[in-house]
Amino acid sequence: MIRALILLFFLFHFTMKSQQTTSAYQPKPYVEMKSPEWVKNATLYELNIRQFSPEGSFKAVEKQLPRLKKMGIDIIWLMPMQPIGEVNRKGSLGSYYSVKDYLGINPEFGTEADFRSLVKAIHAHGMYVILDWVANHSSWDNELVKKHPEWYTKSRDGKFQSTPWRDYDDIIDFDYSQPGLRKYMTDALKFWVKEYDIDGYRCDVASFVPIDFWENVRTELDAIKPVFMLAEAEDKELHRKAFDATYNWTLWNILHQIATSGKSVKSLGEAYIAEHVSIFPKEGIRMNFIDNHDKNSWEGTQYTNFGAALNASIVFSALMDGMPLVYSGQEAGLDRPLKFFERDPIDWKEHEIAKLYTALFALKHKNQALWNGKHGGEMVRLMNDKMDQVISFVREKNSDKVIAFLNLSKDEVQVNIDTHFDEGTYTNLFSGKKQKIPNTTSLKLAPWEYVVLHNSK
Repeated sequence: MIRALILLFFLFHFTMKSQQTTSAYQPKPYVEMKSPEWVKNATLYELNIRQFSPEGSFKAVEKQLPRLKKMGIDIIWLMPMQPIGEVNRKGSLGSYYSVKDYLGINPEFGTEADFRSLVKAIHAHGMYVILDWVANHSSWDNELVKKHPEWYTKSRDGKFQSTPWRDYDDIIDFDYSQPGLRKYMTDALKFWVKEYDIDGYRCDVASFVPIDFWENVRTELDAIKPVFMLAEAEDKELHRKAFDATYNWTLWNILHQIATSGKSVKSLGEAYIAEHVSIFPKEGIRMNFIDNHDKNSWEGTQYTNFGAALNASIVFSALMDGMPLVYSGQEAGLDRPLKFFERDPIDWKEHEIAKLYTALFALKHKNQALWNGKHGGEMVRLMNDKMDQVISFVREKNSDKVIAFLNLSKDEVQVNIDTHFDEGTYTNLFSGKKQKIPNTTSLKLAPWEYVVLHNSK
């Protein structure tokens, strides 16, 4: 009996040890949170309320929602809509990112009832809405300055200070070593979700705020409803427990260099995509953009930044793994920097860029190969004999497939592409015609020309 018990003990011990050893070698997902289901193939639109219409109001935005829905927009990111500080204000209207009251609504845009109506209208059109959130700093005249001066960082002489080394004189920085500040800011974020039924946030300079703050915020917000969180940052670590999506600054920089400086396309494939598919967490999402409020107001328009390469860059950014962004006015051919501290309404008109985005987003919605993060297909390089100028790749998921050939150069190119693994008949996205792909595909591509093929039903 004793020998049997001893044998059972050793057998149990060996089994447990074996299971522990096996467990140690099992891969673990990097991302420990779950995105809302509706994020899987979503597109994003940054809406500049002040410049979106002559009225610059919530009510005026409502009128254009059907147009945005028709273009294929799923998530509307509203730039900050809280009251703006008056002390040290820049320009006559000030910066959206100088927040005077985290729980208030900027009367410039309308009333509380107007905002509630806008959120309901966005939802009624089958879209979602996220607010731009400024957690790193406030205006000089935010009530917290007097109520809780200890919540702010101080300079060497003990005075309030703006973000170090930046020209942000209209704001002062918070000190996130203060637990009281963390609770206040978390409660403020929860307030808009609970009281107005918004669907998440775009978080300004997110990497300037401690990551453990954001991770706790995500937990508390998700306890109310599943939210979508976008970080204005590129840090991979933000995806683990806090953010669904981060900015793809690197992609913008490389596409810009290719467009303006003649940089080799190899820099896109071998220096960026290779790293992205190997290192970036599959559950994470990069936000791909050609324009946004920072680029447009301070670094040039979509035309000055991309020139003749603009449409090709738009196509690539929409086909690349990630969530594509459209900035207010892009789709109307916005060709000037919008003023940041004054009224400067967008001139709305029909434009080829709107048609381009509409076609790309329609494909994204129905073809799983282009879905976001883990829901979409990995980018697989198709080898060609003009790798310095032409990027060719395929994305595939659950029998859905998209093949792309893009001449990202200013020269006409005769290119041969190895397509033996993808032989078949596909639909050309922009012509609507059927196109056969043989063992080797030979194409003559004009400067910045692109071909997008798919097998969507």
